[in-house]
Amino acid sequence: MSTRTDAPTRREQILREAARLFAERGFHGVGVDEIGAAVGISGPGLYRHFAGKDAMLAELLVGISGRLYDGGRKRVAEADGGPEAVLGSLIDGHIDFALDDRALITLHDRELDRLRDSDRKLVRQLQRQYVELWVAVVRELYPHGSEAEVRAAVHAVFGLLNSTPHLGSYGAGLPGRTATEALLRRLAHGAFAALAG
Repeated sequence: MSTRTDAPTRREQILREAARLFAERGFHGVGVDEIGAAVGISGPGLYRHFAGKDAMLAELLVGISGRLYDGGRKRVAEADGGPEAVLGSLIDGHIDFALDDRALITLHDRELDRLRDSDRKLVRQLQRQYVELWVAVVRELYPHGSEAEVRAAVHAVFGLLNSTPHLGSYGAGLPGRTATEALLRRLAHGAFAALAG
C-alpha cells in the first residue's frame, strides 16, 4: 500500500527476509544467522537493528496491522465518490496487501500467539479498527443488511483475500498479477453484493 520508490532501508530488508524465512520454516525454525545471511550481514550484526527475533516478529505483525488500518483510513478519506467508490478503494488496497505481503499473512496465521500479550493486544485492536472501517462503508452501501450480516461478510471477504498464500505462485497456480487482482476484485465485490438479497 506504499507508493515509495526509493530503496528499502537495511531494517526493512531485514524485516522482509525475516518474514519470508519465518513463513517458510516457522519462527523457531530460523536463526538470526540465516536472517543475517539473507541480507548480507552477520547474525550478530542484526542486533544493531533489533533486540532479537521476538522484536522482529512483533514489528512485522504490529506493523502490518497498523499499515492496513492507516491505509484504510486514508482510502476512506480520499476516495472520490460515494460508498461504492470507497469500498472499491478498500478492496483494492487489501488486494495489494494480499498479493504483496503473502508471507505476512502466513506469519500472522502461524505465529501471532508467540507475541507478548501487549503486542498481541495491539495487533487485535488495530485489526478491530480496520474491520470497523469496512463495516461502516459496507453498511452504508447495503443498508438492508443487518450489522451481523455485514460484519460476517467483511470477515468472509478478508478470508477470501487473505487466501493468497494458498494459491501457489504466478504461473503455477496464480494466473499472473493483473489477472489475479481482477479475479479477487470480482470475488470480493460479488460477496458483498450478496448482501443486497
